[in-house]
Amino acid sequence: MSSVDVELVADVHCNVGEGPLWDPRDGSLVWVDIVPGHIYHLTTASRERRQITLGHEVSVVIPRTSGGYVVGVQDGLIALDQIASGYTTSPLVDIEIDMPGNLMNDCKCDARGRLWGGTRARDWTPELGNLYRVDPDLGVTRFLDRISISNGLGWSPDWTRLYYVDSRPGTLDVLDYDIEAGTASNRRPFAQIDKELGSPDGLCVDSDGCVWLAVLGTSSLYRYAPDGSIGDIVELPTRQPTSCCFGGPDLDELYVTSAAVDMSEEQHAADPHAGGVFVLKPGVRGLPTDPFAG
Repeated sequence: MSSVDVELVADVHCNVGEGPLWDPRDGSLVWVDIVPGHIYHLTTASRERRQITLGHEVSVVIPRTSGGYVVGVQDGLIALDQIASGYTTSPLVDIEIDMPGNLMNDCKCDARGRLWGGTRARDWTPELGNLYRVDPDLGVTRFLDRISISNGLGWSPDWTRLYYVDSRPGTLDVLDYDIEAGTASNRRPFAQIDKELGSPDGLCVDSDGCVWLAVLGTSSLYRYAPDGSIGDIVELPTRQPTSCCFGGPDLDELYVTSAAVDMSEEQHAADPHAGGVFVLKPGVRGLPTDPFAG
């Protein structure tokens, strides 16, 4: 297990901080707090932080090529023009509007601007979620079903692999990916997290093709080599890391969101910055954020 310097960059005490992404347009980190519907924007150079509250659950915020952001909400995606007072939103596409018990969870975009995202049951009932692809023309295709908690997504540097987490069974799987067609196939196990240890959550991929996985409940990030072996485990100063992304001008800073939900008073006392955002320099670079082209 590696011990590296980890810095707290946003002491925001999120209930469930999630979906960190680097926005190179203005050198910022964006992320959400799911349940209260907070969206955060941190200019990392100045540490200036902005926040808006949409008033309903949000799952992710992703830059758009046309400006502004796309936001995951309960029954699909909406457009957000800015993360500042006076913002406006508009509907983009409905997903599972006929399933009011489900809501969107983690989403990411590929190099062609297609958005991949999944759903889960609000009451955590297993195998009610699905994984979808949303194209720039807003067409929606379902690729996987019987998912319990659709979570972390990421691609290999050459776009031939899609990594995908279903948190309840503790699985990190890999699929063959065709970047031209935007299709994923041949799903197979890549790594398994013991349920007694913790729960796999969000992930990102570095320029060496290694997968960084936040494991909720372990105070750790796991780094997997492309062959599925564990290359390193990085210890964090918070118990419930939820997701991670590379950022900074050189993409050499690893940002980690966390959660404060379901913690006892004793756990809060031992983890006073739970729900905050942390940063470390692991000695490798990440991959650029791909925006949504819709």
